[in-house]
Amino acid sequence: MGIVAGLDSSPDFTRIVVCDADTGAVLRQGYAPHPLETPEGGGRPTDVDPQAWLLSLGEAAGGGLLEGVQAIGVCAQQHALVPLDAQGNTVRPALVGNHPRGQVAAADLVDGFGGRQAWAQAVGCVPQAPMPVTKLRWLAKHEPEAALRTRALVQAHDWLVWQLLGRPARRTTDRGGASGTGYWSAATGSYRPDLVELALGHQAMLPEVIGPADAAGTTPEGLLISAGTGETMAAAFGLGVRQGDAVVSLGASGSVMAVHHEALFDPSGTITSLADATGMHLPVVHTLNAVRVLRGTAEMLGLPDLEALSDLALKSTPGAHGLVLLPYLEGEKTPSLPHAAGTLTGLRRESMKPEHLARAAFEGMLCGLGDALDVLRGRGVDVRRVFLLGAAAELPAVRAVAPMLFGTQVVVVQPADYAAIGAARQAAWALTGQLPQWQGAVSQVFDPGEELAVGQAVRQQYLTVREQSHPGAFSGTPFA
Repeated sequence: MGIVAGLDSSPDFTRIVVCDADTGAVLRQGYAPHPLETPEGGGRPTDVDPQAWLLSLGEAAGGGLLEGVQAIGVCAQQHALVPLDAQGNTVRPALVGNHPRGQVAAADLVDGFGGRQAWAQAVGCVPQAPMPVTKLRWLAKHEPEAALRTRALVQAHDWLVWQLLGRPARRTTDRGGASGTGYWSAATGSYRPDLVELALGHQAMLPEVIGPADAAGTTPEGLLISAGTGETMAAAFGLGVRQGDAVVSLGASGSVMAVHHEALFDPSGTITSLADATGMHLPVVHTLNAVRVLRGTAEMLGLPDLEALSDLALKSTPGAHGLVLLPYLEGEKTPSLPHAAGTLTGLRRESMKPEHLARAAFEGMLCGLGDALDVLRGRGVDVRRVFLLGAAAELPAVRAVAPMLFGTQVVVVQPADYAAIGAARQAAWALTGQLPQWQGAVSQVFDPGEELAVGQAVRQQYLTVREQSHPGAFSGTPFA
C-alpha cells in the first residue's frame, strides 16, 4: 500500500519512524536532540525558539530517511504555545512545559470565569499552569506588548505541520491537540473565543480543527501531511488502545486515561476531558505521586535502586502485615489534598521489617492509582484491561501487585516509540482513507486470577485508612 512516517517532536528531541502503511512494521528510524540551551539552575527550558524543532527534524530525517515516504504524521509535546503576529512570525519564543509562573495565572483565570465548575462545564478542564490558556494570561500580564502583537495561536504540532506545508494561509489542528488548550471543548467540538479574550485581552486567530482522517495538506514535493495531534493522543493511537482500555502511566507522578464514547463533565475538575486521535474521547485523571513514592522508600531503606526495592517487597505478603502507606508525599491532586503528607499506619512489632515497608510502598502507589482509575469507573467508563506504561512497569513487584489491586487484566508493553508510531498510523489513515488495523504493541499480559479476592481485601484496607485519615477526601467527585 505504501510507506508512511511518524514524527514525534518531544520536549527534548525529534524521533521519526518510517512504517509500512499496511502492516505498521517499522522500516527505518531517525533521531536527533533539539539544540537547546540548559537554563541556569538546570532543568528543561520553558522558552524555546520553534526553529530548534525544525533543526532537529532536519537532522533526524537526514541520510534519505524519508525516501519513498508518501505521507507523514506529526505529533509533538502538548501545551507548547506559539504566539504569532499578523505576518505569521513568532512574537516571542514558544512557551513550553510546566513553569511555576503559570500558577498565579491559572488561579486568576479560575476566579475570572466563575470558578472551577464553570470552566469544567465550558471546556472540560480547569486551568492548570502548563495549559495554553494559562500561558496566554501570563503573557498578557507580564509581556503586554508581546500580547498585543499576538494575532494567531498555534501549538507545537500545528506549527510544525504549517511549516512543512510551506506556511499556507490555512492553519489546522486536530481534536486531540485542541482539547488541551483550555479554549476548545471536546463536548461541543467548538472553540470558546471568549476564553481566549479573557486570557489574552483580545481575540486571536485559531487553527481550523480537522477530522482524524483528514489531511492538513500536501507539500510542494507531493508529501501528504495528516492532521497531527498531541503526544498523549498519538501514543494511545500507537498502542492501539480502544474502548474498554485504560492506560496507567508510571512517572514520578501518575496519570490514568481511558477511551470513552463521550466527553465527561466533572464539576470538581478531577477529570480532564480530552479528545483522542480517532474521534473518541480520552478522559484523564492525574496523581501527583507515583514512582517518587518508590524512590523515596528505596532511599529510606538504603537500597541502591528500584529493582532491589522490588525484590525486597516480594519477600513480604499481600497487605504488608497490616502496613498501609498513603502515598501523598507531594500533597495530592486525586483526591484533592494539596497540603497533605504521606501517612504510614499499622505499625506493630511484627510489621516493622524492611520487606513490609517495601511492599506497602508498592501497594500504596498502586492503590493511589486505583483511586484515579475508580474515578473514571464511577462515571461509567468501561475498563476491561489496563495498559501499564513507564520503566517501573518492568518491576516484578509492580507486575505482581497491579492486577490484583486494579481488579482487571494488566498489559505491560515492550518499550517502543509509540507516539511516533501513532503519528505514522494517522498518516496511513489520511493516505488510504481507512483506519489502519495494525498489529498491537508487543506485550505481556497479567491476570489477577485467584489473587482477585486478596487484592480486594488490600484495597479495602487502604480505603479504610484513607477515609480515617482524610474523611470525605473524594466528596464532590464522581467517586464520592
